[in-house]
Amino acid sequence: MTDEEFSKLSVFVHDARKPLNRISMQAELVKMAINGEVSPDKAAAALDKIISSAKDCSLKLAELTTSMGQSVASDKND
Repeated sequence: MTDEEFSKLSVFVHDARKPLNRISMQAELVKMAINGEVSPDKAAAALDKIISSAKDCSLKLAELTTSMGQSVASDKND
């Protein structure tokens, strides 16, 4: 792996971790709602954010796969 490829991979990993962190925080909020510590409305909003963040993460991973696939194809053609 070249330095440029590693740099790109690092950016993708960072971008994928952001929605994963959001998912974790929002899941904690839902857990608090189950325990009666926050309102059901906040829990519902947290679930919407979890769904959105999971989709964001999936998109970032798809971008990573595409980018790495293009890199591999380019290496084969060189």
